[in-house]
Amino acid sequence: MLLAARSAVALYRLLDALPALSGDDRITRLFTLVPGSEFGVDVLAAIESVGGRTVPWVEACRRSYDLVLTASPKGDLHLLRGRHVLLPHGAGYNKWIPGEGSDSATGLDAANLLRRNDSDAPIALHAVAHPDQVARLAASDERAAQQAKVIGDPTLERVLASRPLREQYRAALHTGPRRLLVLVSTWGPESLLRQTPDLPAQLAARLAQDDYQLALVVHPNERSLLGTYDLAERLAPALDAGMMLAYPHEEWASVLIAADALITDHGSTALYYCAAEDRPVISAYRGGSELIPGSPMDSLLRRIPRLGAVETVEDALNAYRPGVGRQAAQAAFAHQGRALSRLRTELYALLGLTPPAVASPPRLLSPPRPAERTPTAFDVDAEVTMDGIRIARRPAGIGRPGHHLAVEQNTSGDQLARSAGLLYRRAHPSPATRADLSWTADAWARHALSAYPGCRSAAVILPSGMCLFRFRGHACAYAVQVEPKNEGGRVVRADPATLASAVHAWLLAGRTQPVVPTRLTCLIGERTFGILLRPATSGEGAEPV
Repeated sequence: MLLAARSAVALYRLLDALPALSGDDRITRLFTLVPGSEFGVDVLAAIESVGGRTVPWVEACRRSYDLVLTASPKGDLHLLRGRHVLLPHGAGYNKWIPGEGSDSATGLDAANLLRRNDSDAPIALHAVAHPDQVARLAASDERAAQQAKVIGDPTLERVLASRPLREQYRAALHTGPRRLLVLVSTWGPESLLRQTPDLPAQLAARLAQDDYQLALVVHPNERSLLGTYDLAERLAPALDAGMMLAYPHEEWASVLIAADALITDHGSTALYYCAAEDRPVISAYRGGSELIPGSPMDSLLRRIPRLGAVETVEDALNAYRPGVGRQAAQAAFAHQGRALSRLRTELYALLGLTPPAVASPPRLLSPPRPAERTPTAFDVDAEVTMDGIRIARRPAGIGRPGHHLAVEQNTSGDQLARSAGLLYRRAHPSPATRADLSWTADAWARHALSAYPGCRSAAVILPSGMCLFRFRGHACAYAVQVEPKNEGGRVVRADPATLASAVHAWLLAGRTQPVVPTRLTCLIGERTFGILLRPATSGEGAEPV
């Protein structure tokens, strides 16, 4: 069997379908790169990453195969001898690409399919995901629909099978109690990143770090066009602020499962999200000529809230009406949960083989990686009221200054540390199994206030989660203890550094040294946390950091 791909995204779709033939030693799986696409640059590296054996194109054209699997009808596929199977490429066939010489949806070009069927390598099976796609083919040319069968979408199969791992994916991303907001961008001039390239950075500057986590899913074609390095450089402000950039194979799907909300353009990735869960989705699409009227994505974008100014993002998310996304996904995917078994039946029929007794299930998606960059300096908005201390932290330098600058020592530049109102560090004591020299918590706090004259507070976050805190001019060291919050049987913990900012703001607002112990209230987003502020013990101050 030969898997022929002309782009990375086509290869990924083929890999998602391969479990239909897993566990059968009668089948040899070979790969080849179909030449002619500007997006083929990453195909060979992707094949190597999964350990596939590659056959050069010239050699592949000399051989004959029992089955040739593709996920795009484009290129010189007629040169490959064998029964051809065309698998779904994306969801819904929503886009028309100018310059492709057809007014049909990309992937459903009847003229292109008919040329293939008139060659020496006709399509034996054209697997589509929904009956509407067969009807669209037949409306263009009845002959183009003759080999089409409604199978479903093997990629969606993996997404649906992996839904129970949502909490594992969120833990891998270090999401915690935050709301994971995912942006998805297709490729081409009408994509989110082309129409609104500053949107990721604007959201990072707008949304509080303790309330939201950002992730971005970029179409593989855009990655292939730009290269991962150039893409990351373009996105540097948002990535520096902690945004996670998902890999184009598998990881994008696990991030969608973990998501709490989505911002989309007209690309089909949003339909996988909508099929998996009915959670908020809003549109950042600014319009153009690519979106096909009446397609599933057109239906979705017409019915979901539209993002205007970035300041209105939370209002737009709250305006989403449950059920809208699920309805659009149902118009794109049939046989949800059964696509792989249906494909297995068709492929073995073409091969003339009896399938193995035990069918392989869809492969679960691997957990995603956490963001590669984590902000450690924050512009902190702080407001001390009768109800408590409201805190909102945003990565420093990406937006307006706040009430104070909070900086984690030794993770940011010295210039930021010297500008900090609050300087803190997280204790990572070395094991007692080797020679070491380290500060005690209280000694480091004293040292920080001495070494950085502009700093008003210094704090050490101990492994227990307690924070040892010193405020310039106060005689004693404080212990800052947070009271965990119980939400429906789950324990929610705030970042101790956020609570240190609350204590810093409260002490700044006071005119005299407070009487301790005392209890404070910290407001972070919609959550309220209790803080116990008391004198630190000598043992706590002596802990190594």
